[in-house]
Amino acid sequence: MSPPAAGGPGALLSLPASVARPLARLRSAWQRWFLWVLLAALVLVLVGTVVWLAGRHEVQQVQEQLDRDTLDAVADLRGGLQRNAQSLRALNAGAQSLSQWEERAGELLRAHREWVRLEWRDAAMRVLASADTPYRAPVFDRSRRQSVEHPDVTLACASARKLSTAAYSPSHFVSVAEGGGMEVIEMCLQLDQGGYLVAAYSLRDTLIELVTPSLRRGQEVALVEVDGTRLAAVGAQRRSGTRVFSSQQPVDLPGLAMMMRIDGWRAEPDLFPNVLTGLVTFISIALVSVLILLARDTKRRIKAERGLADSLAFRKAMEDSVITGLRARDLQGRITYVNPAFCKMVGFSAEELAGSDISNAPYWPTELAHEYRQRQAERIASGDMPPPDGFESIFMRKDGHRFPVMIFEAPLINNGVQTGWMSAFVDMSEQRRAEELSRATQERLQASARLATVGEMASLLSHELTQPLAAISSYANGSLNLLDDGDAGAVTHDVQARSDLQMALARIAEQASRAGRVIRSVHDFVRRRERTRESAPAHELFEAVLPLVQLQARKLGVRIDLSIEPGLPPVQCDRTLVEQVLLNLARNGMQSMDSPQVAKRVLYLRAARAPGSKIVNSEARRWVEFSVADLGLGIDSEVAQRLFTPFYTTRSDGMGLGLSLCRTVVEQHGGVLTYEPYRPHGTIFRFTLPAASPRPETD
Repeated sequence: MSPPAAGGPGALLSLPASVARPLARLRSAWQRWFLWVLLAALVLVLVGTVVWLAGRHEVQQVQEQLDRDTLDAVADLRGGLQRNAQSLRALNAGAQSLSQWEERAGELLRAHREWVRLEWRDAAMRVLASADTPYRAPVFDRSRRQSVEHPDVTLACASARKLSTAAYSPSHFVSVAEGGGMEVIEMCLQLDQGGYLVAAYSLRDTLIELVTPSLRRGQEVALVEVDGTRLAAVGAQRRSGTRVFSSQQPVDLPGLAMMMRIDGWRAEPDLFPNVLTGLVTFISIALVSVLILLARDTKRRIKAERGLADSLAFRKAMEDSVITGLRARDLQGRITYVNPAFCKMVGFSAEELAGSDISNAPYWPTELAHEYRQRQAERIASGDMPPPDGFESIFMRKDGHRFPVMIFEAPLINNGVQTGWMSAFVDMSEQRRAEELSRATQERLQASARLATVGEMASLLSHELTQPLAAISSYANGSLNLLDDGDAGAVTHDVQARSDLQMALARIAEQASRAGRVIRSVHDFVRRRERTRESAPAHELFEAVLPLVQLQARKLGVRIDLSIEPGLPPVQCDRTLVEQVLLNLARNGMQSMDSPQVAKRVLYLRAARAPGSKIVNSEARRWVEFSVADLGLGIDSEVAQRLFTPFYTTRSDGMGLGLSLCRTVVEQHGGVLTYEPYRPHGTIFRFTLPAASPRPETD
């Protein structure tokens, strides 16, 4: 036998025990510490790698986002310049005098802060008319601008004539009177009728007005020359302790080459969250590993006890948790098992029922025991299988209370041999009680539905009769005031007073008749009857509600602007309900302008052909669109979510039924009621009604 290798396991056996055991412990401790040190080193390497990758990924994400922002900003700038060119082209549409042109140019300058000056030049580049921005002192010298040989303008107009589109001049610096100056570019647009339209842009104001404002939060947006010379910049200033991210994209415009640059200031990526993530991951892995080891060790030691305990606990849990009564009996009819649910159902304990004969069951009613006993004997003798869908019977509790049960029986098979019968019992008392309660509830619901219909009719009548009754009251008070101004004889002899009195009485009669129509219409509306619809011109619908609208308009200082498209076809509608829709929308619009914050109070009533058509019964149906627009404070998001909810209102004296009723009326006519913000401020409601079909021609 060869001697053991030096340093191997056999070397320790050749040493004395007093020396071998300490050496073995030392070697084992060294191995454990080496593994721990190795594990710690691996964790540190892993954490450092994760932190480095996370920081690199974060920098990449920031740069990609900045590149996307730059592309979006360039697209916004180009789109804004194109829209401005379209607006300028519309400025010279139609024949107009120089004063009219200057007036319209002034309105455009007030709407566009990026423009410094607008000029109308003829084909020889002479200035015919001009207008300066009202937001700053005139920037250009008028005498110098009158010169035909202005190089920047001449260059831009030459490019516009060559390219047949709007062209731009290179950027140039213009000094202002109070010191300093600004970078300006000239845009020239060739007009179809001859001549040119020149607009001077301030580059800094162009960035402020046309570039998305959100880009300037934590960023600096600048326009630079191709060589990097900065022309104009807006946005946040760089903070100390931040890192600079830059991105630039070319802004290619006809006759002008510039670059848009966006600098973002962002703090250095935080190290702590990344390290925390690595530590949590490491601790989670360690805990899972320890739990796996403990689980394996525990599983080896208590496998047998736990299997038995689980089996018994599972069976006991099933017996205690099931709500269906279970009973087992042998082939001789003796009860061998009952679960707690069955004991609770009949009121007897398991000890009282175990071993008892089924033919003398204590839970059988006395008056039915003979019938049940005979039925059981016949079933046992014949060996017939019970019905699979169960059968109903009557049981008696220990206190003598009877209750219905549904019984399901099946053979009890043990190792392939039938040893008895297994029965399941379901207490039907709650089901019977629920059925009775359901029938009673249905009867109450029918009564409640009739009462709800009555309440809905009352609510709608009270809401819809408010306007005609208020008008009747106003005209009646006006008539009384006429009578109070003089005696009755003087009034009757005064032609003007008598005419006013006759007009007021006629209005009272008209509104009283309208109140009657409202009652009949709302009555039919609540009862969901088919109402008679007629052909009604749009101007007649507006004329019917204008007297009431003008009464409130005079009180609130609102001007009514009515516009009806020429040649508009009549609509097929329920005239009374549609008039109520127009009146409700007009009143809401005027009330939204009843605020000190609203300076200009104008209510716009419009009727025009609706865009598009709808196919009904294989025919194209024409639609007429009605709109009511106001210049009020608008509708905030919280109110918009519940705008059409019945009984929801923001006014202390409102009922919250107006808009809900309007939408229901429009939808019953087949149309749609929508709303959107109105520019410059306010809200516009639109709804569509079907146009009346033209009468067929006859020979």
